[in-house]
Amino acid sequence: MRFPLPINTIINLPRPLLLGPPSSCRFSTVAFRPSSLLHISGVLVSRNLRCYWFSTMTTAVGVEQEEEKQSKLSVELKENIEITEKEREIFDRLLGTLRFCNLDTQLRVAGGWVRDKLLGRESDDIDIAIDNMYGSEFLDKLKEYLASRGEQVQGDTVIERNPDQSKHLETAKMRIYNQWIDFVNLRSEEYTENSRIPTMVLLLIHLIRMHNTSYSRENLTVSAALLQKFGTPKEDAYRRDLTINSLFYNINTGSIEDLTERGIDDLKSGRIVTPLPAKATFLDDPLRVLRAIRFGARFGFTLDEELKQDASSEEVRVALGEKISRERIGNEIDLMISGNGPVSAVTYISDLKLFGVVFAFPSSSEPAPSENCGSICKAYLEAMWSLIQTPGLGKFSGEQRRLALYAALFLPFRKTVYKDNKGKMIPVVNHIFKFSMKRKTSDAETVINIHRTTEKFLSLIHSLQLKSGAQVDNLDWATDILEHWKSISVDDPEIPETSKIRALTGFLLRDIKDFWRVALLTSLLLSKVDGMKDDQETEQLDFQLDKLRERYLTIEGTICELGLDSIWDVNPLVNGRVIMEIAELKGGYHIREWQQKLLTWQLAYPNGSADECKDWMRKVKAKRQRTE
Repeated sequence: MRFPLPINTIINLPRPLLLGPPSSCRFSTVAFRPSSLLHISGVLVSRNLRCYWFSTMTTAVGVEQEEEKQSKLSVELKENIEITEKEREIFDRLLGTLRFCNLDTQLRVAGGWVRDKLLGRESDDIDIAIDNMYGSEFLDKLKEYLASRGEQVQGDTVIERNPDQSKHLETAKMRIYNQWIDFVNLRSEEYTENSRIPTMVLLLIHLIRMHNTSYSRENLTVSAALLQKFGTPKEDAYRRDLTINSLFYNINTGSIEDLTERGIDDLKSGRIVTPLPAKATFLDDPLRVLRAIRFGARFGFTLDEELKQDASSEEVRVALGEKISRERIGNEIDLMISGNGPVSAVTYISDLKLFGVVFAFPSSSEPAPSENCGSICKAYLEAMWSLIQTPGLGKFSGEQRRLALYAALFLPFRKTVYKDNKGKMIPVVNHIFKFSMKRKTSDAETVINIHRTTEKFLSLIHSLQLKSGAQVDNLDWATDILEHWKSISVDDPEIPETSKIRALTGFLLRDIKDFWRVALLTSLLLSKVDGMKDDQETEQLDFQLDKLRERYLTIEGTICELGLDSIWDVNPLVNGRVIMEIAELKGGYHIREWQQKLLTWQLAYPNGSADECKDWMRKVKAKRQRTE
């Protein structure tokens, strides 16, 4: 069941609001309405609102191309916000808490939930802004009310402030109706230049030190936090990262509040703008640079020119690298790569000179990344994105898609290493995942394995297209496998030539498992630019995607025809215990050698039985004994 709520927003603009860079806009109509209130698309607008309609607007088509390819971008917003049944139950409990505890408190859903609802999208990101108490205080009241109804809390926690990491507000979290809800107080603090401590805290420190010089800075900061005043809704709205995220839904009144007086307009015109001057907003919390990029890429919105200029400034880049935890940076990048506009996001990161800050290469990287490595990485990412979006090219899970894009993005660094604290040479991709972005170790291992398999796949592409093993007699990575196959072919001259390519590909797929399609696509990308240097201009990277798709489908068909899809799930015909009995071994590396030989035989004879495999093993053993 859904409950439609009307947008009952009053927007009061005391002066004209330009929705695009003045130099790039041509006015076709200017409208002034004398009426006190004008209903436009479900929004009540005050008579002071001047409506400017532009025949030319900027769209998100790449940072460098925006001025050349400007077109009108108009986003249709919902006239009514549809509240789901679960959301209604949650809001009823919040309002019930106010009545039960006799609280004179205004509760507002802030930011993303309001934005997404207006865009007609579902959202489970419910953040509650409270006007006169801390989130933890309201959490206690809510638990008290739920207990009176005999309802249990599914979980709750409080995340403390951390100004050094630009985490300025305490956040209380509670899980109710199987959904986590955040509770924070309205923000109002202001910061001095180059400081992460609110000005009121600095003032308090100064005053108390005049009377008690032994009082610690840490205690003073905690005391100041307790004395910090609550902001007004308007102050909080202006402290938000973007105007489109500054909208409130007032639960008490059931209305949308656009207190920056441009949130809805910027949402309609598809613009990414900060409520306050961009540099001040970014220095307040430098992570907002990446959030602006992510939302621009996600919705296909245009980044404001001032925003881009300030985002690429040295001061903001330094702040992003020094003030924000690597985990928070990694979370933003992961959301970009997992979203629907990864290419646009990485394009902005590269063009705004943030690539080196975000992915933070170690100083000992060998070879050192080139100055234009960001644009090279973007080119590979764009090609991979185009391929995996192709209908009929194969079904990729969300995880395969995500790691495929990472593998393409970092493909230029597949041979780049760095020296760790123990002097060991480590792939730089490992550093990017584990230290620069604080991602899972398994992410780094999978992408590095894709890169390694890509190099091997590259040597098999031609043979897989021809379904022949004639051209794979000298492979550095498969010397032992080729020796084992050769010994098999000596005993069986009639063995088909395809058995060789089947054995080689089978070993490869057993290593990479269900990421083999990703590795194949990555190797095909590399095959189109094989021999080029990774620092060459992106214009020289011609992937010929149509031909590449044809090659992929041909090779995928060959692999499936050879019965190798899911070959990693096939158990060996002969286990280690039987190997030890037949070969009369007690252990050691010889068991591993026999396992590889027997697996080569099994791959060469896909219809062979365990008894036939053991008979072949006895013959090989007997031949070896005669030779010795």
